[in-house]
Amino acid sequence: MPNGTRKTHRESPGSVGIVGKEYFTFAAHPDELELESGARLGPVTLAYETYGSLNADRSNAVLVFHALSGDSHCAGRYTPDDEKPGWWEVMVGPGKGVDTDRFFVICVNVIGGCMGSTGPASIHPKTKKPYGLAFPVISIRDMVAAQRHLIDHLEIEVLHGVIGGSMGGMQALQWAIDYPERAKSAVLLATTPRLSPQGIAFDQVGRQAIINDPNFAGGDYYGKQPPEMGLAVARMIGHITYLSDEAMHEKFGRRLKEKDKGYAYNFDVEFEVEGYLEHQGVSFNKRFDANSYLYITKAINYFNPQAYHATLAEAFRGVRSKFLVVSFTSDWLYPSYQSKEMARALMAAGAPVSFLELDTPHGHDSFLLQNDELSGIVRDFFANV
Repeated sequence: MPNGTRKTHRESPGSVGIVGKEYFTFAAHPDELELESGARLGPVTLAYETYGSLNADRSNAVLVFHALSGDSHCAGRYTPDDEKPGWWEVMVGPGKGVDTDRFFVICVNVIGGCMGSTGPASIHPKTKKPYGLAFPVISIRDMVAAQRHLIDHLEIEVLHGVIGGSMGGMQALQWAIDYPERAKSAVLLATTPRLSPQGIAFDQVGRQAIINDPNFAGGDYYGKQPPEMGLAVARMIGHITYLSDEAMHEKFGRRLKEKDKGYAYNFDVEFEVEGYLEHQGVSFNKRFDANSYLYITKAINYFNPQAYHATLAEAFRGVRSKFLVVSFTSDWLYPSYQSKEMARALMAAGAPVSFLELDTPHGHDSFLLQNDELSGIVRDFFANV
């Protein structure tokens, strides 16, 4: 019996408190998960966390999807001493946008990731060594298909809602397309039905930085020196795209780290923005696997529900969910015009859609930051589904 009714501790107001990671394994041989590419993957383990309580008829579950570098830990802390809570602590918790006083919240690490779910660092059942680049290429649809097995395992027939931002929004949209009877609502934040050529280009530069790192070794670097410089450069490039020009001006300006010394006239890190990016790159190496970065960015690049349809509306023809689409004025990576196109196509397909463009200065990362207006919009939307 799944422990979907487990309650989490609550240590401070507005937090789900101390939480723990759980695991679910399925798709053992000969019933491997068939991927969009035609390859098969199994066994598959998913790492996930749950917050709040599942009600008696199992109708109050909300599935949260993470973005590229996220994981299943979206709220609470593992120990009282944790310096940082989950990545969406501002949105998930009692009384918040995804209200754990009302809903049983589930967040799953995607396949291809490196935070407990099966990915390139996992052991290949045939070779008994880490997959590396022998791991099959995955898609957003594959991520969602794997998560559907977990929802079945938790004996949840219909989700109250699915929600995510950026790549998480792609998963929410794919869930609404592939399992139209199993999600009453879908919240799509700072996302797009297809990444722009500019976004694909940034991802390719990041992947090339990793692949051309001398320590990459064809992806077979486990137990050796990993391609830290390549992954750090990829993270720095990515992080630039998550911020807006206005946010960078406000946060760093042209300030020097040691302003009293003036210019050093060499290639050391001098500007505050340079130091910030360097810190982001170094810290990313402590928690992320370079091969996962390759696979997940490729899945983002491939995402395109319209690929096998004449129009985007045609791709959405079978959806049954009620939708909330939110974009941010300063998001130049997933700009508002893409969200508007998605909302118009959903409406053309007959879906009920609410669209909002929020005026924020923080760029693509706006959906991750404290925003009482956004939290209120999400809370009211879910309350009225």
